[in-house]
Amino acid sequence: MIATPSPRALGLLALVVVLVLGTGFLQSWNSALLIVNMGLVSAIMALGVNLQWGFAGLINFGVMGFVALGALAAVLVGMEPVPEAWAAGGPRILLALVAGAGTIALAILVQNRTPPGRLRGFATLAVIVAGFVIYRTIFDPAKQAVEAVNPAVTGYLGGLGLPILLAWPAGGFLAAGAAWVIGKTALGLRSDYLAIATLGISEIVIAILKNEDWLARGVKNVIGIPRPVPNEIDLQRDPEFVERALGFGLDPVTASTVYVKLEYALLFAAVLVVLLVLAQLALNSPWGRMMRAIRDNETAASAMGKDVKRRHLQIFILGSAICGIAGAMMTTLDGQLTPGSYQPLRFTFLIWVMVILGGSGNNFGAVLGGFIVWFLWVQVEPLGQGLISIVTSGMGEASPIRQHLLDSAPQMRLLTMGVILLLVMRFSPRGLLPER
Repeated sequence: MIATPSPRALGLLALVVVLVLGTGFLQSWNSALLIVNMGLVSAIMALGVNLQWGFAGLINFGVMGFVALGALAAVLVGMEPVPEAWAAGGPRILLALVAGAGTIALAILVQNRTPPGRLRGFATLAVIVAGFVIYRTIFDPAKQAVEAVNPAVTGYLGGLGLPILLAWPAGGFLAAGAAWVIGKTALGLRSDYLAIATLGISEIVIAILKNEDWLARGVKNVIGIPRPVPNEIDLQRDPEFVERALGFGLDPVTASTVYVKLEYALLFAAVLVVLLVLAQLALNSPWGRMMRAIRDNETAASAMGKDVKRRHLQIFILGSAICGIAGAMMTTLDGQLTPGSYQPLRFTFLIWVMVILGGSGNNFGAVLGGFIVWFLWVQVEPLGQGLISIVTSGMGEASPIRQHLLDSAPQMRLLTMGVILLLVMRFSPRGLLPER
């Protein structure tokens, strides 16, 4: 059974709608729809974190890494392959990756099958060293050959050239696979150490994306990622679309951008609704009640025969997969992969603020928090600049104090997030929509 939203939730949702409509009327509908689209993506990320923290009490500060893996999936699935790069070193890179995976598997096998003692340590070390030498011997020349292929435009292997919408579930699967590996090694840690471990692992993922040009061009970025919606230029060249736009009193340029953002909004909303329904079904199922019992008292749940580590791994994988889907969606919206833009503030701190504000353990709260926090994140800077201009209006235009305050307007975003956290902790510790 799916619980219906409470009157309070509907009232807060109506407030969000009013804020978006106000942005459309007072600023522009392009700005309003951009807030809606990124709000939908942020809500999906918050939903993933809420599964892990709200359902199971797992602290995951590696959100950024899983979002980046989803973004990588958009490149690997949607971009066309680069035949010259594949001819230069593609098969050898695949062979090197197989050799690396084989080394890890053989080292684990030796560690498990050899009797305890010095022999096991020396044998495992010998396998790792030999495998590493073989891996680098095959990989390094192939990598250099691939990255030397027209580095200004390509310099990487490309993708599979499949429809970009397939990248969204692929991003979820890629993030889920990484979460399985991370979870098998890190979920045995205590909560605070788990938070540190996931943050460190996410930085490793970002470092790989930035430095491995053969994979996704590194910091040179991948541009021109295919889109699931029409291109604005094509719409502006369509006589029928231009005629309809003029019939609504809109110029073709504005009409095309609004139309494209509306299509993105419908696609993103459909994904959010599906994930929200599934999350609600999980929350109200026996599995969801078991997860909350484990969250509240792991010792008691373990004494009753529940496999705590296995359930933690399940929820960690599910939440990370949702973050991966959101990452692929966001990269599709941007039309490019820019690893340098994946900062902890945007994809970790901000998402946690969304979950805390909305209400930990409440799926509707996570979605609501995603919209509210993203709206504030976008609008606080211009509002702050206007407020500072009014307050300092009595000062001269050349006043250094006035200029310094105006230049500091972007910092209003950070101040606002901090104030939100303080107010929530003081007046509503369980969030706007507490867990029921």
